[in-house]
Amino acid sequence: MFRNPIIAAFVLVFAAAASAAEPSIERLDPALDALLDKDAPIELLAEGFVWSEGPVWNAPSGELLFSDVPNNVIHAWKAGSGLRVFMKPSGYTGVADYGGEPGSNGLALDARGRLLCCEHGDRRISVLSEGGGKLTVADRFEGKRFNSPNDIAVHSDGTLFFTDPIYGLPQKDKDPQRELDFCGVFRIANDGRVTLLTREIERPNGIALSPDEKTLYVANSHGPRPHIFAMDLKPDGTSSEPRTFFDTRSLKGPGGADGLKVDSAGNLWATGPGGLLVISPAGKLLGRVLTHRATANVAFGGEDGKSVFLTADDRILRFKRK
Repeated sequence: MFRNPIIAAFVLVFAAAASAAEPSIERLDPALDALLDKDAPIELLAEGFVWSEGPVWNAPSGELLFSDVPNNVIHAWKAGSGLRVFMKPSGYTGVADYGGEPGSNGLALDARGRLLCCEHGDRRISVLSEGGGKLTVADRFEGKRFNSPNDIAVHSDGTLFFTDPIYGLPQKDKDPQRELDFCGVFRIANDGRVTLLTREIERPNGIALSPDEKTLYVANSHGPRPHIFAMDLKPDGTSSEPRTFFDTRSLKGPGGADGLKVDSAGNLWATGPGGLLVISPAGKLLGRVLTHRATANVAFGGEDGKSVFLTADDRILRFKRK
């Protein structure tokens, strides 16, 4: 809080100007040119959401699905027809109020094309059946309810990996309904067994697999340690300890380490300070897509597979990659 009204007014004007700035591409390394045209147009597809999250491209329907977490809804956007409500409620089915972030967060498609949801309010990983009903994939670890599953990655063999911070709990880490005393990164085997990979990442958030599926990347939305970590996956279902792959602390701009996707060449597309970071497989920052607002997550898709979709605060953006 700024007690000086002149300073306060300046900050408000500056924030308004920043949010009104046009998205742009910041080229930091020539290698970015092979991935992205520096003059690629960045389109606004839809706006008016409270906090957009968890985008996934659903190829059979030609739609982008994404969550509006506070509004407890999943929207679908399609070229030519625009926006529609896909599912409501999306993450909380109770009758009482459940805080400010009750809805679904991260979304993914399993090998059968079914929608997987990380549900804040119902504190589970669910799957949408072919008949339109929801099934619980997992909601507990060693008999204790998850905090609020946040994001999910799907292995080609059907194994699921997900993060479980406290952001969806009404009172966060102080919530009396909290049952786990840590925020974990978990694995769900095909037989439904849930195992803990690590509890050493303070606020695990975005999650993604490398192209060879031997490395798991996890973003840490934790102010003192806003790192993107890498973990080696072992054949026995365990993993190595997290090691820092990229540290976002030197970057300026709204937002922090959050959603992740990896392209077929192993480049990491990670939302973070300023918008979207493009990071090489060696951990070098190649450039940023500056959205000038807190940006939660990213998805690849479109009819040609070359579209990049961003859930950027109250809006959905799109641009093309090479």
